Amino acid sequence: MKNLVNYAVAYAEKGLSVLPMLDKQPLITFADTPPLKPDEVRELWKQFPYAQIALRTTNFFVVDIDTKEAHGKDGFKSIDEFEHKDLLIPTLEQVTSTGGRQMIYFKRPDIEVRQHIDWLPGVDVKAHINNYIMIAPSERKGKTYKWLNHKPIVTPSKELIELINERPESKSNYSPGDYKFSDEKTATSNLFEEIVNGFGETGGRNNALASFVGGLLFRNVEVETAYELAIQANDNTEKSLPKKELDRTFESMVNKEISRRERAEQIGRNITK
Repeated sequence: MKNLVNYAVAYAEKGLSVLPMLDKQPLITFADTPPLKPDEVRELWKQFPYAQIALRTTNFFVVDIDTKEAHGKDGFKSIDEFEHKDLLIPTLEQVTSTGGRQMIYFKRPDIEVRQHIDWLPGVDVKAHINNYIMIAPSERKGKTYKWLNHKPIVTPSKELIELINERPESKSNYSPGDYKFSDEKTATSNLFEEIVNGFGETGGRNNALASFVGGLLFRNVEVETAYELAIQANDNTEKSLPKKELDRTFESMVNKEISRRERAEQIGRNITK
């Protein structure tokens, strides 16, 4: 595995917000912090010489197109059939480690672009200021992120942002009351229900959030997906947690999960010695 410090510094010098990564887990806390300066990046890579690189989606957003083989939904087909694909004007693109594609666009100053997971089947829009993407030439599971082209990053039309921001109304032809299943709950079913019902009463919201996030990460849910689900559950909480408190708790649980995995790996290495 290569030391990517020169690439990380180059990104930081362009004003991008760099994160050192282990697999797809950040090695530092970062919510609502300013971008790392080049000297700070160099110091971090001395501490983590084989860290991979992610960039926070602070001043740009990403149209993330998944493959059917990797994620079960064919994002390329969705893009090909998208009625307004002419709005996806050429911009800087990379190929992900799983063969997907990511189109990188600058955010517009006149309209906010909202993060939209599953915007189209197999296509996510990653836009939250505390979200991030792995970036070339990082590696994951032996596969490398690669630039598909060297076009400049462009700013898309307002029409595209409006389409991304649309949230379709839920339509249903059945009544939930028509069905009754076992009252026995599993930890996984509780996680699903928290997304809809929220984190409960004021006194226990933070602990409920921590348990929720920890449960998702323990089940190998991707960090960015876990964050999106935490936001949804918080939005469905009667008195939702402030954003900074949600971010602080979320980062704490991510760091705990990183430590848990590192301990497990060390135990595994000791056993096989």
